[in-house]
Amino acid sequence: MTTSLLSTKSTNDFDQQHLWHPYASLPPTYPNIVIDHADGIYIVTQDGTRLIDGMSSWWASVHGYNHPKLNAAMIEQLGKMAHVMFGGLTHQPAIDLGKKLLAIVPTGLDAIFYADSGSIAVEVALKMALQYQIAAKRPQKCQFASTHSGYYGDTWHAMSVCDPINGMHSLYGKQLPMQHFVPAPPMGFERDISQSEYDELTDFFDKNSDKLAGFIIEPIIQGAGGMRFYSPQYLQLLRKLCDKYKVVLIADEIATGFGRSGKLFACEHADISPDIMTIGKALTGGYMTFAATLCTRKVAETISQSDYPALMHGPTFMGNPLACAVACASIDLILSYDIEARTANMQLTIEQQLAPAALLKGVAEIRCLGAVAVIELREAVKMPVFQSLLIEHGIWVRPFGKLVYIMPPYVITNTELVTLCQSLLKVVTIYLSQISSAASNSEVHQ
Repeated sequence: MTTSLLSTKSTNDFDQQHLWHPYASLPPTYPNIVIDHADGIYIVTQDGTRLIDGMSSWWASVHGYNHPKLNAAMIEQLGKMAHVMFGGLTHQPAIDLGKKLLAIVPTGLDAIFYADSGSIAVEVALKMALQYQIAAKRPQKCQFASTHSGYYGDTWHAMSVCDPINGMHSLYGKQLPMQHFVPAPPMGFERDISQSEYDELTDFFDKNSDKLAGFIIEPIIQGAGGMRFYSPQYLQLLRKLCDKYKVVLIADEIATGFGRSGKLFACEHADISPDIMTIGKALTGGYMTFAATLCTRKVAETISQSDYPALMHGPTFMGNPLACAVACASIDLILSYDIEARTANMQLTIEQQLAPAALLKGVAEIRCLGAVAVIELREAVKMPVFQSLLIEHGIWVRPFGKLVYIMPPYVITNTELVTLCQSLLKVVTIYLSQISSAASNSEVHQ
């Protein structure tokens, strides 16, 4: 990678010495690439290199960058007010957004709590479930359950329901609240769950439901915990068990919501509705940090009619007017796309273009669902080497562990999507060849 690509020395020196980046040391192990601007599906480095963004900026910028309708929504709202507190006050953008959301979310969700990030939306969901059980005179139901390979954010209680073994928070494990975990849902969107898998989950509820306030899960697609796709049957069984044992079902649709899985919301694959649902990321099209926690009327009324009727959470930037305005515009765009047809076409193109990767010796599996595709390698990616190849081939993705994956913006054309996939295939092919050669040379010199 050229020095110019990493921008001027002074810019990068300051960044490396003073700015922490996600899941990184300070200074980082290798420099960050300085971005000058972004437009459409491209992010542009400071030296003018254009990169197709295959990540939608961590799954959020589904409309690409610098979208005229999103820009216009924010500019119009800026002329009125950028922010006003939500305590004791309300405003039209929050009301308009609420109406749009309740018209499209799974049946039964009826009350909305605006949050300022996905992690906070999960924190609110957990508090909401706990407060509901207390209000329902079941205070002994005060713990939570989830599956292995789940990820729900980096705040305190969100970390406690993330995978405790292979997750990113093992350092804090002994200090976090102790929760319950069942095996990860079996891999395979189209497979049936077996009788033993059915029995295992049922047995868990039989033995533990008396102390469970809620069960939280990422519907159909487990994201940062492994990019795993699983059967809608699992979600259907979980819904039945939560109903039977009075456990609140929390669906984390922060990554999957607004079309990413091939349905507007991933719960629709199983034709179920959760008691509580979290959304974020694509909610504002990646323009602002914003999220929401939705619940049923039953959950809301049980809390509100109890001895402790107030839901005890209130972020400073709750219901931010700018965020609400751009979220309204983002939802309008998503509904204009015929999202199921669009993501089905994206899936078909991706599967066709990435199929040759299955023949590569270092590739363990390829999987795709909706607008999510994964090339799982047999060994963990060496990021500095891989990142250099990505830049060289004009694309940007962000692998983790053994997983090289893409979640392209919905506005990408079929031609651009083919370019992204073909470039990614070249990068993976060259990378695996280089790694294999390096390993062979190392063996020769031993």
